[in-house]
Formats: sequence, structure tokens, C-alpha cells
Amino acid sequence: MTRLDQQLAFVLEIDKLKQILRRTRLLYAGEELGRFENTAEHSWHITLMAVVLVEHSNEAVDLGRVIRMLLVHDLVEIDAGDTPAFGDQGSKEKLEAAGAARIFGLLPEDQGEEFMALWREFEGRETAESRYANAIDRLLPSFQNIDNRGGSWQDFGVSRAKADARLSPIGEGSTALWAAVQRVLDEGEARGWRRERG
Repeated sequence: MTRLDQQLAFVLEIDKLKQILRRTRLLYAGEELGRFENTAEHSWHITLMAVVLVEHSNEAVDLGRVIRMLLVHDLVEIDAGDTPAFGDQGSKEKLEAAGAARIFGLLPEDQGEEFMALWREFEGRETAESRYANAIDRLLPSFQNIDNRGGSWQDFGVSRAKADARLSPIGEGSTALWAAVQRVLDEGEARGWRRERG
């Protein structure tokens, strides 16, 4: 198989990301709840958000690296599916690692290794770029939930403490964005859109 053949196989495979539904709904559906977004839509949206909001990063970042990280980090969901942030995390890490190995393994070796390194960097949250990328990745669902009458907060009976714990890495990447999310969480509580399960 030629290098181009490998790259085309990868490009065609990642089309499957459009079929992976998340547990967050689209914004601005009016009186009805929005439909569930797919992971490809999420990836596009957060990548553009990273460009728009980069001035709010706590640290200077290589925006090109952040963009590459955000574009590849959810590709593992083709095999692992979407694990909702507030759902049972179960065997998520093993499934995603296996998905990363298979999907990035479709590429020529040098590109596959680059994508695997970006995926691991995102997961590790040890660099300025990965902290900012994680902040951006966790940001949008809070706004989607507030727009959809509690959304996945209601679906999973999320307490404020659980939301704060899951979303707190936003502050590692951007204190300004974390403050904005805190306001959204406050609004959700004020509207009664949290149902803590026992």
C-alpha cells in the first residue's frame, strides 16, 4: 500500500466520526430541545473556539499544535463511542487506547506516531497546549446544557460538586473561561436544572 493509499484509508475511516452521537444537544432549538450533536460537529466547533478564544489561555500556546490536538483527540470515539462526561467512565481508557492504536495505525508510520503523540499529550494535560485544549473541549457542553433546560446535567443527575470536579480543568487552561462556566453553573442551579441522584 502506498503512502497515499494509507492516508486515503485514514481519511475515509474518520468519516465515521459523523455517526457518533454525543449526549449534548445543539444550541438554539427554540421551544424544542435541540437534537444530539455528533462528535465531528463537536470537533469542528471546539477547534474554531480554540482559535477565537486563544487570548484567554493562561499561558502562551502554539495554536497550530492546539488545533491539531483538538482535531485528533476524539477520533478514538469511532471505536470507543462517546463516553458522556457525567456517565459511567468504566473501561473508557482501554477502549480509547485500542481505538487510537487502530485508527492512527492506518496512517503512514510517521503520521500515525505524530497523531498518537498528540492524543497522548491531550490526555495527559501536562503542557500549556494540552491544558488549553482541554479547557476548550470541556467548555461548550455547559452552554449547551443551559440552553437545553439542563441537558446532560438532568440526564445524569449531576450535582454541583460533580460538575465542578469534572469541569475544573477548564481553570488550568483559562481562568477567564472557568469564571464564565461558573456563571453558567450558577444559572443552572438557580433554574433548578440539577437533579442530584443519591
